[in-house]
Amino acid sequence: MAGSSFGTLFRIATYGESHGKGIGVVIDGCPAGLNIDEDLIASDLKRRRPGQSAITTQRKEEDVPQIISGVFEGKSTGTPIHIFIANKDHRSKDYSQIRDTFRPSHADNTYTAKYGLRDYRGGGRASARETVARVAAGAIAKMLLQRFGVSVHAYVSQVGPIRLKSEDEITLDLVESNPIRCPNESKARAMEDLIRSVKKQGDTVGGVITCQIDNCPVGLGEPVFDKLHADLGKAMLSINAVKGFEYGSGFSAAEMRGSQHNDIMVQCEDKITTLTNNNGGIQGGISNGMPIHFRIAFKPVATLLRDQSTIDKDGREVMLKGKGRHDPCVVPRAVPIVEAMAALVIADHLLRQRVSKI
Repeated sequence: MAGSSFGTLFRIATYGESHGKGIGVVIDGCPAGLNIDEDLIASDLKRRRPGQSAITTQRKEEDVPQIISGVFEGKSTGTPIHIFIANKDHRSKDYSQIRDTFRPSHADNTYTAKYGLRDYRGGGRASARETVARVAAGAIAKMLLQRFGVSVHAYVSQVGPIRLKSEDEITLDLVESNPIRCPNESKARAMEDLIRSVKKQGDTVGGVITCQIDNCPVGLGEPVFDKLHADLGKAMLSINAVKGFEYGSGFSAAEMRGSQHNDIMVQCEDKITTLTNNNGGIQGGISNGMPIHFRIAFKPVATLLRDQSTIDKDGREVMLKGKGRHDPCVVPRAVPIVEAMAALVIADHLLRQRVSKI
């Protein structure tokens, strides 16, 4: 299938289906000699893993990464790194009822139209299960970023109408202390209550994840078509259920005047910095050394545990029965996915920048 690879110098290719034998990724372009921390890979996979709390799908997957190649005595060899994660708890029979039915807002119809067939078991390649490969690859990218002092942190900033406001206290150390992955205790509790309520109704709810990249060096980005924010946008929009991406001031910039929006530059010791960061750490498609921050909007999960009207492959109206194990809200488990895709973009551009000038 075309479209299963991402990146230029630090490049990944993922494979596998939700109910197949497993999911995997091949990472090509990782420099030799990088210390590979298998515990970090396992930790990030655990953060994405299903069944981790009462507000996530109860599918039970261990998500143990198996490094097949590219690592020797704890270091990358410079050859392709292959990581495989087996599927253990897939119940394909749960999906037999929809083999000839198109689920509302799923990729069933579009996959069938494009390929002439479809893997109806959990959505096949269109399932969010595919993102386990991205998280594994993103962990390797994070290890490379650590060598450059770059860090990537994401958190849930909104669930339904409940959102973090500028006056709310944000403590990143709290992100992993609650099942929502929200850095504010009171908002996290309110968000969890909302998700539990929506789940009881057999419904789902959307949300927003905020991500910040710190200590990114100046100069990353390849104008004009591979601008840094363009590649970050593509990375985020490739994640299942993502409906929107904005960086810096985002859509609020449309309401501002230039005198309000311009980031005034000042000299701070040996580097140029800005008094504000409306440009979100990127100017002209190139990182300017300020923190890079962006937001990603996720739609409500399309699978509902309630009856819905739809059509089958012959165009007949049918009633789709709500069944299976699904997330009532995707954003808590999507935090490590967002971090992974951000890390992959920055790792790729770090390597590209090293060959852009003598």
